[in-house]
Amino acid sequence: MQRLGRMIHQLNRYRDQWEAVMKASSLAVPPFEITPDAPSRLTEVTEFGSNPGNLRMLAYVPENLAPSPALVVVLHGCTQTAAGYDHGAGWSALADRYGFVLVLPEQVEANNQKRCFNWFRLGDIRRGRGEALSIRQMVERAIRDHGIDRSRIFATGLSAGGAMTATMLATYPDIFAGGAIVAGLPYQCATSVSEAFECMFQGRTRPAGEWGDLVRNASPHRGPWPKVSVWHGSADATVRHMNAGEIIKQWTNVHGLDPQPDRSETVDGYPRNVWTDAAGEEVIEEYVITGMAHGTPLATGDGENSYGAAGPFLLEAGISSSYHIAKFWGLTETAPDTAHVKRTVRPPPPDADLESPSGRVTVIRRSDGTRKPASAADIQSTITQALRAAGLMK
Repeated sequence: MQRLGRMIHQLNRYRDQWEAVMKASSLAVPPFEITPDAPSRLTEVTEFGSNPGNLRMLAYVPENLAPSPALVVVLHGCTQTAAGYDHGAGWSALADRYGFVLVLPEQVEANNQKRCFNWFRLGDIRRGRGEALSIRQMVERAIRDHGIDRSRIFATGLSAGGAMTATMLATYPDIFAGGAIVAGLPYQCATSVSEAFECMFQGRTRPAGEWGDLVRNASPHRGPWPKVSVWHGSADATVRHMNAGEIIKQWTNVHGLDPQPDRSETVDGYPRNVWTDAAGEEVIEEYVITGMAHGTPLATGDGENSYGAAGPFLLEAGISSSYHIAKFWGLTETAPDTAHVKRTVRPPPPDADLESPSGRVTVIRRSDGTRKPASAADIQSTITQALRAAGLMK
């Protein structure tokens, strides 16, 4: 109970800051909604698996679908919807142009009142568990439905979606060829609510080897590893910019690379750092969007490589992160060539990899009828009751 008391004390310190961020974002720009002029382009897919994380699966399949297309998993941020983030970041427009498939998981308020992916709960960020497993099941459904090239599966996300992207790369490195973490956090930066706020607002530093071990211990996979793109605003007060550096430490260590970049350059007015492997292949990149607050950087307008629409946490910066991420992954080539992806193409995993592990996960039925798994030792219900009693949760 003393530990619980300390957690509540820490949450009370950060709550006002979190609420101020949410309020400021809603006042800075008009409410970001899908209007009749910008309808949702997504289709909901059901029956994609046991769905232990209780997430929705939405997808977009362009008319000009390429043979053996690539797949991109796009994860929205807190307070956002899958359709809203797609409209703002422009991913379905990119899919139209380059012929790849999108899967857009969507969080529900029954799981998280702010619709954040639960990147800080061990029951949701371990291989074969919770929200991570639900997303993995969505990927397998898309593979079956659309003949996806298993060597070209990628993930990207903003903020909580960026942290969940880090989770997917760490827990399923045998599935994802690459990922892009936008204003996100390292894998397992936090394993509780109080640690989540600490990581966001203060940042947490660890030696590179410790960060790397968290990824190496997340799955039985031993390489090759996904290539990683990291984007962060230098003026981000919601998820401190130092988190970008910790992500770089984590993944350069996993790849066995020097912490210092092999090349630095300027792209669309912003610094880009690049790390390459022994063959000279770019495997990690970092963009620092100078002066930008918390959000996904956009280049809107009529430019050839301009995509999306500005809104809360979707910020005009004169550079389209979505386009440059797709380019880094090799998706903007007119004739997709997977030779640059130095990976072993693995056969479909056994069914056990796509289902909740028997005997290790219990399922809780909520009052609204939804289901959510938790480990036998999970004390979330106790914490939730305490938070409500303290006035920190409705």
